[in-house]
Amino acid sequence: MSTRLIRLGCMTQIGVVLRPELPPETIVSAAREADKAGVEELWLWEDCFFSGGIATAAAVLAATDRVRVGIGVLPTPLRNVAATAMEIATLARVHPGRIRVGLGHGVQDWMAQIGARVASPMTLLREQMAALTTLLDGGTVDVEGRYVTLKNVKLDWPPLQPPPLLIGATGPKTLALSGETSSGTILTSETSPEQLKTARGHIDGGPDHDIVVYVDSSTEAATATGNLQRWVDAGATTIVLQPSADQTDFAAQFARAVELQSDFC
Repeated sequence: MSTRLIRLGCMTQIGVVLRPELPPETIVSAAREADKAGVEELWLWEDCFFSGGIATAAAVLAATDRVRVGIGVLPTPLRNVAATAMEIATLARVHPGRIRVGLGHGVQDWMAQIGARVASPMTLLREQMAALTTLLDGGTVDVEGRYVTLKNVKLDWPPLQPPPLLIGATGPKTLALSGETSSGTILTSETSPEQLKTARGHIDGGPDHDIVVYVDSSTEAATATGNLQRWVDAGATTIVLQPSADQTDFAAQFARAVELQSDFC
């Protein structure tokens, strides 16, 4: 299994999501601001039909010096797992220790729109996670599953340090799969602290399993330290501030993230 995020002595990570509604060039320029401001982690979404998650992550990593990047999430029906492994491995080798990647079922209406919807998203995710983990660990995969077929596939350039793989989940079965196969679970901004506690019961991933939760940051009250503490107390290890789609005051968002990171450390 991929390694867990190293927190440098801090139990709670504070990040900011740069939403896909932003033009790619705006995301890159905002990432530079975040890097200079001292933000620890930026998160990117791969929503149809905005910017590609891997390509955007590569651009952000190349344009910055220290900020870490999370992709939350890559829809598994969208791409072949061998291609996903090659792309993640490249990012991890060029920018070691600066990326972690989430995978998920994808929005089913979008998957149907592109002709990629499958009968069993759960089986697909399980098969892709197993193959991807082995490939990034430098192993050889020879499997003929329901959806994943690889014949003696091995990366020539596996990452020297496999990045953490997470799963974006909402339902009990996917939460349980995440606890079984990934190093962390990503929860949406619709997850209350009470729902987070319930989700942790389904995940049952052990003490080293990261819990990433998006939290609406469109109001000042939403990002109050005491308010966010409720998610931390419920088991979140990473809080990702999620602005509204039309919010473009990056400087204020980044400054608040840095302040919160100090509060929680």
